[in-house]
Amino acid sequence: MKNSKAVFQDFIRQVTLPESKDEIASIAHRVLEHIAGISRNDILLDRPVNFTSAQEIQLAESIDRINLHEPVQYVLGEQDFFGRTFHVNKSVLIPRPETEYLIREIIAYCKNQIDPLTIIDIGTGSGCIPVTLSLEIPQALVYATDISTDALAVARGNAAQLNAAVNFLQHDILTQKLPVTAIDIIVSNPPYIALEEATQMSANVTQYEPHLALFVPNNDPLKFYRAIAIAARGVLNPGGLLIVEINERFGNEVATILEANRFHNIAILKDLDGKDRVVKGNLLAD
Repeated sequence: MKNSKAVFQDFIRQVTLPESKDEIASIAHRVLEHIAGISRNDILLDRPVNFTSAQEIQLAESIDRINLHEPVQYVLGEQDFFGRTFHVNKSVLIPRPETEYLIREIIAYCKNQIDPLTIIDIGTGSGCIPVTLSLEIPQALVYATDISTDALAVARGNAAQLNAAVNFLQHDILTQKLPVTAIDIIVSNPPYIALEEATQMSANVTQYEPHLALFVPNNDPLKFYRAIAIAARGVLNPGGLLIVEINERFGNEVATILEANRFHNIAILKDLDGKDRVVKGNLLAD
């Protein structure tokens, strides 16, 4: 039998990441809770813990992967988003707290609507956006698209696991018309990081998360926003909402794209760090 605090301290000693002590401690807490059910309270109270041989092997493998800069979310195969746990793997981006701004804005928007709304998420990845919207706004009809069959498999699995009613479609927004019409809300967190920014990013992102979902060319960083705005103009109901997550560098530029495509009531919303994070607008009637 081992002491939970000693296990925790030994885990921290074995992690070689160039991160702060607080970050490594956070990783340790998360892994130990997931693998062996050791809580923070257990560690504080020095409670004894029994490890099975399988758990010891899993713990050692997890430390090895973490030391290779693999994100702990991929190591454990899960990430929380808007109070729910989503399965993730290297086929999809790890859901991030910033994306929850999209969810909150859409929930607030739907509270003012009488009739059930049709929503589509473009480039769904793990499915965290449409699954959450389906569960938070159960009267809505929710669709989601992605170009990646592997990502769609993950998203469908998350919808099934969380009992969310989402219609998933394989689709390339850059080359194909949207397969759904008469839409009330289009939401997207598209690729928006210019390749030149990769050198400023941590290895656990650039080495493991899917580049297809992350990066855009340096000479055309807004190509997805143009494609989404043009597509939205043809399928959104008059007054319908387009809302997108953005690179903080391009808030004004994305707003200009929306304006050029007959959107009004355009707003740029900041996150808790004061960075431009979301752009939204409503489609003008013809």
